[in-house]
Amino acid sequence: MASSIAILTKSRSIIKKILTHHHHHEYLVKSITTSSFLSQQPQLAEEQPHPSPPSPEQSPLPPNPASGSPLYNENWRNPIQPTSSSSASLIPLNFIHQESARIQALSQTLDLPAVKNVFADWTASQRWGDMKQLFEFWIRSLDGRSGKPNKPDVDLYNLYLRANVMMGASAGELLDLVARMEDYGIVPNTASFNLVLKAMHQARETSAAEKLIERMLQSGKESLPDDESYDLVIGMLFLTDQIDSALKYVDLTLKYGYILSVKVFTECVRSCVDKGRLDTLVSIIDRCKKMDQNKALCPTWNLCNYIADVAMQEDNTELAYFSLEFMAKWIAIGDKARPPVLLSVDEGLVVAALGTAGRTYNTKLLDGSWALLKRSLRQKKAPNPESYLAKIYAQASLGNLQKAFSTLHELETAYGSSTTEAEDNLFSPFTSLYPLVVACSKNGFVTLDSVYYQLENLSQADPPYKSVAALNCIILGCSNTWDVDRAYQTFEAISSTFGLIPNTHSYNALMNAFGKLKKTSEASSVFEHMISKGVKPNATTYSVLVDAHLVERDPKAALSVIDQMVNEGFEPSREMLKKVRRRCMREMNYTSDDKVGSLARQFKIRMGVENRRDLLFNLEYSTDYA
Repeated sequence: MASSIAILTKSRSIIKKILTHHHHHEYLVKSITTSSFLSQQPQLAEEQPHPSPPSPEQSPLPPNPASGSPLYNENWRNPIQPTSSSSASLIPLNFIHQESARIQALSQTLDLPAVKNVFADWTASQRWGDMKQLFEFWIRSLDGRSGKPNKPDVDLYNLYLRANVMMGASAGELLDLVARMEDYGIVPNTASFNLVLKAMHQARETSAAEKLIERMLQSGKESLPDDESYDLVIGMLFLTDQIDSALKYVDLTLKYGYILSVKVFTECVRSCVDKGRLDTLVSIIDRCKKMDQNKALCPTWNLCNYIADVAMQEDNTELAYFSLEFMAKWIAIGDKARPPVLLSVDEGLVVAALGTAGRTYNTKLLDGSWALLKRSLRQKKAPNPESYLAKIYAQASLGNLQKAFSTLHELETAYGSSTTEAEDNLFSPFTSLYPLVVACSKNGFVTLDSVYYQLENLSQADPPYKSVAALNCIILGCSNTWDVDRAYQTFEAISSTFGLIPNTHSYNALMNAFGKLKKTSEASSVFEHMISKGVKPNATTYSVLVDAHLVERDPKAALSVIDQMVNEGFEPSREMLKKVRRRCMREMNYTSDDKVGSLARQFKIRMGVENRRDLLFNLEYSTDYA
């Protein structure tokens, strides 16, 4: 690494000198005739003549191979020893095998275009060693027409550099070769430096690569970084876990309108997600989407799922939406493939996305996730109930009650015909539809009346929409606002106005309204009326009655309801028993408390202790009687 940086520093001054003087033809002549930068020992064929060097003023002939030219900078009669270990020879000395002799003979017959054609053929067959030897022999030969030494152009020299890269040359050696382009009057271009960056990428020399690309940014137009330059440096930085530096060059890539490769984009996405740089990733994706050359970038299917999971855990709605967008793109690509690849998003992921949309009040994520689910199902089946409920929750959170009740209608259409207990609880305002209840009662009777009148109008539409589940939400909403009169009127309207039959949830919601206002006898009357109508109570029915008795501070009556509940085949919940125990302790009814303990043991319920609650109660009790 240290040697690479040293060479880089040394070559910077040389390149700067090239950029300053490359327009002066006198410089080229001087470099050919007098420079002693390269230190080589060419083995010239013996049959070539060696005339004595003529005076430069009298003859326009090319320089003598023995005169110390940079192309022939070692006199074969008086060899000059290398003065620096860093001056590595362009031409190795191990050319004694027969193939080398053939390539040497070939080099004396080719001009510049012919050498390029040979290199093109050898590149296709990956004859990197032959390319390297041919170039080194060719630059030692004379042009058949002009008699001057062959001079490569930048394209040919870059092919030579590429051969060195493919043969495993180090970044330091390549930098030395780039610096020697000065001897041939060649200014290195972007492709030249990209070959050096490739060697640095293979050796993970990130510091040197950053210095080199910064130098490219400060140089002329011929050597400004391009897509490949940024790709090599960014990929190297991500591989070495230098995310801040990598993101800086990603920003430059997008700023100057270059293309991000799929590999670099994928590494960028993965690194940002792993490091928690979600907002930065959102910015990068958004910028890519606005560029024609980068808008088609898309992470892999599995990576999209990973992004979505992390984004939803962090409630990053923009990134979650982008991940779902990428999935939709993959689904479209799969549908167009031949044969088609039918990709489908996991429905649990959509439910999580809908939940995130509800928590963050994001309409865009709500609509996008539902559209992706419908696309995945391909009209083969209806979404699961959980998906409908998640959508209702999100719409209720956003305050869009009209759409929420429309989704409820879709849910009833898909699953309302089932008579199983599980499906019956699906439409319970106490559990599944409770977010809709909260939304209906958010602004008190104003919202409740508005929703009721909308449902009344829908019942007279064509086709009519009548829903007991929707009316139950209004009844429980009235209960939550302590408005028993509205609750009772809505309950009566189920049969009188809408022509429907109240179900168990309707009676439970009405009993809840009476119980909250300590009208326990009325709640019990509703229960008796429900039984007389043949409507079967459920566990919520008994829970509501227990709560009504506890409001009246009557744990004994609450326990009698629990006994009735057990006789009907239901089990009391842990929360129910804990509420009864609290009331027993407050009323100092230890007999009933023992009964609660017996029920807990019977149903194997661990009640636990309530030291903190008892501490507060004892504090309040001691204050009252102080």
